[in-house]
Amino acid sequence: MQSISWYLRRLQAMSGKEIAWRTKSFCRDAIDRYLVNMRQRVRPPLSFQNSRNGEEDRSVRLCDMELGEWASLSLEQEEYSWRQRLLVKADQIASYRLSFLGLKDQYLGKEINWNYEYKTGKNSPMKFSPAIDYRNLNVTGDCKFLWEPNRHHHLVVLGRAYRASGDVRYARAAVKQLESWLQQNPFGIGMNWRSPLELGLRLINWVWTIDLIYDSGLIEGVFKNRLLDVIDRHIWEIDRKYSVGSSANNHLIGEAAGVFIASSYFPSLKNAARWQVRSRKILLEQIICQTHPDGGTREQAIGYHLFALQFFLISGLMARKVGQDFTDEYWSHLEKMFEFIGVLSEGGTELPMFGDADEGYVLDLGGDPRNVRVWLSIGAILYGRSDFKRWAQAYAELCRWLLGRSSRDQFDAIGIPVGDDHLSSRDFPDTGCYLLQSSNRDENCHISVIFDCGEHGFKSIAAHAHADALSFVLRAFGRDVLVDPGTYDYFSYPKWREYFRSTRAHNTVVIDGRDQSEMLGLFLWGRRAKARCLSWQPSEVGGRVIGEHDGYTYLKDPVTHRRSLDLDGRARRLIVRDDIIACAKHEIEISFHLAEHCVVNPAGGNCYLVDVGLGTITIELDPHLKVEEFKGSEDPICGWISRGYHRKEASTTLVGRCVCKGNTSLVCRIDIGELKQVFK
Repeated sequence: MQSISWYLRRLQAMSGKEIAWRTKSFCRDAIDRYLVNMRQRVRPPLSFQNSRNGEEDRSVRLCDMELGEWASLSLEQEEYSWRQRLLVKADQIASYRLSFLGLKDQYLGKEINWNYEYKTGKNSPMKFSPAIDYRNLNVTGDCKFLWEPNRHHHLVVLGRAYRASGDVRYARAAVKQLESWLQQNPFGIGMNWRSPLELGLRLINWVWTIDLIYDSGLIEGVFKNRLLDVIDRHIWEIDRKYSVGSSANNHLIGEAAGVFIASSYFPSLKNAARWQVRSRKILLEQIICQTHPDGGTREQAIGYHLFALQFFLISGLMARKVGQDFTDEYWSHLEKMFEFIGVLSEGGTELPMFGDADEGYVLDLGGDPRNVRVWLSIGAILYGRSDFKRWAQAYAELCRWLLGRSSRDQFDAIGIPVGDDHLSSRDFPDTGCYLLQSSNRDENCHISVIFDCGEHGFKSIAAHAHADALSFVLRAFGRDVLVDPGTYDYFSYPKWREYFRSTRAHNTVVIDGRDQSEMLGLFLWGRRAKARCLSWQPSEVGGRVIGEHDGYTYLKDPVTHRRSLDLDGRARRLIVRDDIIACAKHEIEISFHLAEHCVVNPAGGNCYLVDVGLGTITIELDPHLKVEEFKGSEDPICGWISRGYHRKEASTTLVGRCVCKGNTSLVCRIDIGELKQVFK
């Protein structure tokens, strides 16, 4: 349970309207507690379905893959590889082995316990859902590990395996797991009814699973009635509990997407039309509200940008399927979202890890659903853009499932200008993201620097933001060099949660050992730094960007941090200049967090040689700094990178410290060497 002080701080982050809504919700939950037992009973179809004169319950078919389409032994090599990977994965799932978050091939037992947290080995309480404190590890374990398998991404994999191979045992395995879930999770009881976002994600995966296995004839009779009854309850529960006010971030998008997709797919549900209209309105509003005009996320969390993009995309495609296409403005804004992640992915193989990320995704339709390139292949087809195709690099299996058989020809028809692989410096001023980039047209010689000069986060709590104003990442030779270390944890390890969100966990400056912005809770910020760009001067070989923030002006002697980055692509040099504008004496700390594959060796003085694999980089810190090297340190916590939830790896961090008095300038130089000669 949260402390009294936390509740007071959280209350201060709410508007009067939100407080009124939460008061109303509290009264609603009090009534629901007395009605919950009655509501668990399976209802007769006529109580929640309209009579459709014998028509099918579903409105459309989502996937045009014919049953057994990939069963042939004479498939093209690419489709053969897709099928083999799919069937191996589906066989594991059918044997109750799942991989999620930090768990690999986790055996869930002969009968899956859907209310068991497999990371800590804890059963969550089977009581009235709103009364469960999901953040209390002693009560529920880590809720992320409980909720993840209950999102039922893996049932879509079974559905795809049935569709591709024609083997009905995959459909039976999906139905068996659905039946056990329905039996173990009575309405309103337990953790799986606790979060409307989880209900929304489950709805989307159920819709796709049902669509893929519908031809098996297994969704009939009593089971079909029970399933539709629970789907109706999912939609109803979300519709009356949409996130509002300070909590209306990516959760609201996921909730509305689940309702829109399910109510559109099952128009026979009595309230489907009303639910569809309301959820559609929310999606049209939130794509504008939660993303900047230049396409960047207002949450300042790149992982959640990709998560929200998937919700918006899949909802938009459903709208087209049912003949209720979204507005041109919606699709134009979605295109900007694709462009934003495409540009950010140019310099390396993955997106940078600015802000929180928890490995969340919407559907598993082949490949890694967290890989930006598979989604860019969808964007290339939808918008016919050659730059999207270049970023995607190849046609993805996801396109076949989501866009249909014709998508391959559409992708192949998009041309890419020959020799046009030059990386250009780009700015996203609304988001506050600036890229200094340079290339000599050899893809492994690209240099890409991404500078964070944006707002701290979204709305009054800025839930998924980090204290990372004026931080930057560097990629060279197509690889990460200087990195944002990631997120690692939400609920289990408070000290680690605090570290990965802190200023010292980012490539920026710490003043007097304090964070730029004030942490008040796991997802709650108080006073926060305001950053702004002072100058943007791109050039053909890089350019200059200057920014500053006021995160330390609250100190007794106010301090302004100003940083300039100068990239000269011809000289292959990046100059980092930090100006500390102050009057009194202050302790200064500058961190350089290196990727886990980097091998760091001292080269005398404040100079370090960094072997990146394909090349060597030299980092020379300002001579006024006393430099210390950390790798996998737990006291203090420093020298770590986390590429996924509850996964971390030791990496090298260089920390330079000094004491300054009055205005001070510190200059660090990074020289990016030439590409190594690779002999075969």
